[in-house]
Amino acid sequence: MNARTEPELFHHLNNEHLDALEEETIFILREVAAAFERPTLLFSGGKDSLVMLKCAEKAFVDSQKGGRIPYPLLMIDTGHNFKEVTDFRDFRAKELGAELIVRSVEDSMKRGTVRLAHPGESRNVHQSVTLLEAIEEFKFDALIGGARRDEEKARAKERIFSHRDSFGQWQPKSQRPELWSLFNTKLQPGEHFRVFPISNWTELDVWQYIARENIALPSIYYTHKREVVDRRGLWVPVTELTPLKDGETLQLRDVRFRTVGDITCTCPVESTAATPEEVVIETLTAEVSERGATRMDDKTSDASMEKRKKDGYF
Repeated sequence: MNARTEPELFHHLNNEHLDALEEETIFILREVAAAFERPTLLFSGGKDSLVMLKCAEKAFVDSQKGGRIPYPLLMIDTGHNFKEVTDFRDFRAKELGAELIVRSVEDSMKRGTVRLAHPGESRNVHQSVTLLEAIEEFKFDALIGGARRDEEKARAKERIFSHRDSFGQWQPKSQRPELWSLFNTKLQPGEHFRVFPISNWTELDVWQYIARENIALPSIYYTHKREVVDRRGLWVPVTELTPLKDGETLQLRDVRFRTVGDITCTCPVESTAATPEEVVIETLTAEVSERGATRMDDKTSDASMEKRKKDGYF
């Protein structure tokens, strides 16, 4: 048998790595379906949730025998999301024939459970309230999310099966062990789990998997021209929600989004990458995590994400 060339060997090893990550994710998704009565998959239409959705298809849907994903998709909508992403979210859910539940921060504001400190305040920090209301409404006992440990320091502390108390809060010091992939899924009334099947993936793994599986994404993940302004070293998109301030200069740049979220706190990066393969090359040389490079809401303090998670955030 001929020895593999170096590029062939790298491709083979990379596929083995992705196969192992995919296998682990599928195992976790099936474990959730077996262990819980009312799970749901958090689905924003972003790249990580689309990778999870692809793995869920492989876990439960047979191309010949059929089948369906056995839990609904849930989106907590701030009302300030990029239209390209919410349109793709709706398209993908309809294409799969999956149940999509959308609950809005605006509805929480109307109920008085969310109150903004000022009109221009980001609604992103208030998603936890709407999420906990949705958990109560549908009695969800497990929420499957697309968080990864490489995104941010607080996420690196979290287990794959992350226990939440009856107030929806995360207690880092009282997490359950997960030795040999054995998960303690026992719950007391009112408690639930957040489950992170792609916790062990990296941003590079996600993009290599997207390339391998030919997963379609919202267009803003690839290069496009956008009006932006430089604020604190971030390219802030200029929109009705984030207008120019006095003394600022509008610029037209070639950009793409590494992560997507609320318009008021999500920024693109300069890029000419138009394909998953080109994004992979860019990611190999990136020196800052995607959230660190693009999310204004994570820059308020080193502990901002951990505090939000303790309060019930994803």
